[in-house]
Amino acid sequence: MAQNSAQSAHGATAQELNKVGRGRMRLGFIVMMVTLLVIAGRLVMVQGLDTGNMAQAAENQRMVVQTLPAVRGKIIDAKGNVLAESIVRYNITVSQINFKAYPEYKHGTTDPKTGKTTTVTYTSDEGLQQLADVLGLPVEDVKTAATGDKNFNYITKDVSPLVEKTVAELGIPGIYSEAVTKRVYPTGAVGGPIVGFVDSDGNPLAGIEQTMNDKLTGTDGTRTYQAGKNGIIIPTAPVRTVPAIDGQTVQLTIDKDLQYYAQQAAQQQKEEYSAQWASISVIEVATGRVIALADSDSYDPNNVGAADPANIGSRTVSSVVEPGSTSKIMTAAALVEEGLATPMSQYVVEPSYTIDGQTFTDAFEHGTEKRTLAGIIADSMNTGTVQAGSKLTPEQRYNYMRKFGVGEKTGIQLPGESPGILADWPTWDGRQQYTVLFGQGVAQTPLQTTMVFQTVANDGVRLKPTIVDSFTKADGTVDKLPQAPGVKVLSPKTAQDARDMLEGVVTMADYKVVGIPGYRTGGKTGTAEAPADNGVGFDGYTASFIGMAPMEDPQYVVGITVQRPQGDIYGVTQGYTFNQVMGQVLRSFDVPPSTTEPVKLPKFFE
Repeated sequence: MAQNSAQSAHGATAQELNKVGRGRMRLGFIVMMVTLLVIAGRLVMVQGLDTGNMAQAAENQRMVVQTLPAVRGKIIDAKGNVLAESIVRYNITVSQINFKAYPEYKHGTTDPKTGKTTTVTYTSDEGLQQLADVLGLPVEDVKTAATGDKNFNYITKDVSPLVEKTVAELGIPGIYSEAVTKRVYPTGAVGGPIVGFVDSDGNPLAGIEQTMNDKLTGTDGTRTYQAGKNGIIIPTAPVRTVPAIDGQTVQLTIDKDLQYYAQQAAQQQKEEYSAQWASISVIEVATGRVIALADSDSYDPNNVGAADPANIGSRTVSSVVEPGSTSKIMTAAALVEEGLATPMSQYVVEPSYTIDGQTFTDAFEHGTEKRTLAGIIADSMNTGTVQAGSKLTPEQRYNYMRKFGVGEKTGIQLPGESPGILADWPTWDGRQQYTVLFGQGVAQTPLQTTMVFQTVANDGVRLKPTIVDSFTKADGTVDKLPQAPGVKVLSPKTAQDARDMLEGVVTMADYKVVGIPGYRTGGKTGTAEAPADNGVGFDGYTASFIGMAPMEDPQYVVGITVQRPQGDIYGVTQGYTFNQVMGQVLRSFDVPPSTTEPVKLPKFFE
C-alpha cells in the first residue's frame, strides 16, 4: 500500500510537471509571437508607413547638394571687344581616405591609332610622381597634400583646363578636380577705372563691376545626388540638376581703340607738364553716350595690387575742380537767353573793373577797349564777363548753373561720382557773386563741365551721360538701355549764338592749334586756381579746354583737364591734344568734313 501510495504521489508529480512544462511552452510561444508581431509591426511602420521618416533621414544622410556656380557676365565695349570676362579654371583636389585605400591601382590607356587598350598597374607613389610632373610641383608637396585622413583637401589651385584634363587621364584613385571661374581683363589698363575689378572672392569693388553687379551676377544652380561613405556617387540613385543661369553681358558705349588713344593723350599731358593728373572725356552730342573716359595713370585690373589707390576710381567723375573760364559760355548763354545781350552787344572794357567794392582784372594787359560780347568770350576777359554778367541777378546766375547741371551728379553709371560744389546764391559773399560768372567759387567734375558744352552743342538740351548701352541675358535677349529725357536749358537760337561765340575762340582769338583740317571747330579754354589739399589757400592751377566739332552740326565734344601743371600756367595748352583726339574721333566715325565757312564775329566795334 505504501508503495502504491508512493507511485501515486510520484505519478501526480509527473503530471503536474508536464502541466507546468506545457504552460511554460505556451507562455514562451506567446512571448515569441508577441515579439515577432512587434518587430513585424515596426518593420511595417518603417518600411511601409515610415511615420518617423527614418528612411528619408537615411537618404538625407547620403544626400549631397553640389553648387553649380553661374558664370559672371562679360563686360564688352561698343564694338563687342571683351573688357572683362570669367574663364574656367580648376582646382585639383584629393580624398586622402580614397587615395590611401589604393596602394596599387590599374589604369588603362588606349592607343588612338590601333584602338588597343593597355592596362598597367601603378603604385600610389608612382601615381603621385606622375601627378607632380603634370602640375609642375615638387613630389613631396603633392605627397603631403595627399596623405592623411581627410575626405577633401587641395593639391593645387588655378590650373588650366588642359592641365585638368591631363590629370584626369592619369586615373589616380582619390584625385579629383573642381571647376572655378577666374575674372580676367583682356585689355589690361585700357578702361581700367571704368571697368573696375572684383576681389579673389568675386566681390565687386570698383567701376562697372560694382555698379552693374546685379546684372553681371547670375543665379547658381545645384546638382543633388546620393553618395556612399567614401564620397563616391551612388550610380543607381537619381541625380537632380537645376542648371545655373549665367550673368548678363554688359555692353558699354566706349570704343576700346578710342579709349586707348585718349588714355595715351591724357598720360602725355600729365607727363609733359609734370601734372598731378589729367583726364579726357569724349561725348556723343545727340545721345550723351560716352565714347571715351580717360584718366592718366590708368591701372590694370589684372594687377590691382600694383595700382596707386588714388587712381582706382575715375577722376573724370570723382574729382572736383574750379572750371575757370570754360564757365564764361554759361554766363554768355544766360545773357542771350534772358534777352539781356546778343553776341554783338557792345561793352567798353577798362583794364580793370570795379563793382560793389570788388575789383577784377584780366590775365593779359590791355587798355580801354570797345568789345563785343563775342570778343569778350574770344579773349576770355574777366572784366568784360563781370561787366556783362552783372545784368543777371544772383538768383538767375545760380538758376542757370543748376540748369546746366552744376551742383548735381550727372547720373553716369560709375561709382564715386561727385555732385560738385555750388553754394546756394543767398550764401554768396560780395565777391563770389561775381566770380561764379567766370568759373571761380564753384567746383565741378571734368565730366560736368564737358556736359555743359554738350548742352550748347545739342541745341540747348542737356542729356544724361551714359556709359552703359545694353544688357544681354544668357538666353540671348537684349535689353537696350533707354535714353533718359533731356533738360531744356537754352532755346536752339541761343545755343547757336553760343556756338558762334565758341567758334570765335578759334577764328578770332587766333587759337589755331585746335583747328582740324577740313572741319570747323570751336571751344573754350579755362584756368583756375587749385585749392590746397589741406583746405588752406591754393597751391597750383587747373587748366582745361572743352571743344566741339564740326560747328555747323556738332557731333562730338571733347573735354580735357590737367590738374596742377608745373611751370608757367600760361604756357600750358590742351589745344594740340584736342586737335589730336577730336581728329581721331571724327575719322573713326566717318564724320563728313565741313562744307560751310566758319562764323567770324567781330571782337571790336567802332
